[in-house]
Amino acid sequence: MTIDAADLKRMFDAIAGAIEADKGRLCQLDGVIGDADHGIAMALGFGAVHDALASLDLATTEPTALLNTAAKSFLNAVGASSGPLYATAFMRAASAVKGKATLADADFNALFQALAQGIKDRGKAELGEKTMIDAWQPAAEAAAAANAAGKTLSESLEAALAAAERGAEATKDMIAQKGRSSRLGERSLGHIDPGAASAVTVIAAMKKSLA
Repeated sequence: MTIDAADLKRMFDAIAGAIEADKGRLCQLDGVIGDADHGIAMALGFGAVHDALASLDLATTEPTALLNTAAKSFLNAVGASSGPLYATAFMRAASAVKGKATLADADFNALFQALAQGIKDRGKAELGEKTMIDAWQPAAEAAAAANAAGKTLSESLEAALAAAERGAEATKDMIAQKGRSSRLGERSLGHIDPGAASAVTVIAAMKKSLA
């Protein structure tokens, strides 16, 4: 399976739609341990990406240029914490597929690894700190393992989604170490991290649009 700029645009459109539909739930989750705006911020960011990509000439746009456009528009729309995280993710992904007009399964896997690593590096978060990394890192590891085992992209993304879901669920049993929710200490127990929850929504939309 090869993926071109038009496929990536469809993927981002699918993410924007999925996040918009999930906005209320994400804000609710964030209301418990944050400032109740995570869903709004994510919807603003992916909505801006959707609008920015709509004006590109996809026939002449390489994946790298599309991903850099996504990074810039997300960051301009969202100054809050998720803005720099996802902008860094998209810029890293852009670098990972530089010079390629179309992406094979292995290239998309490299893009996916770069997304997760970008979020991790920018957020300086580790597993177990109750952040979106608790969903993104296991997802990237599962995708890499599936890809290495010769699985298709669709199967790799399925493995990634299952790992992200388990990771997000596991944040219930963690005490927040980062960001605003870290001030709650033990009161953050029992609640899913909103960033991990939105990561699952993003990965599910990616899988659905590319499968």
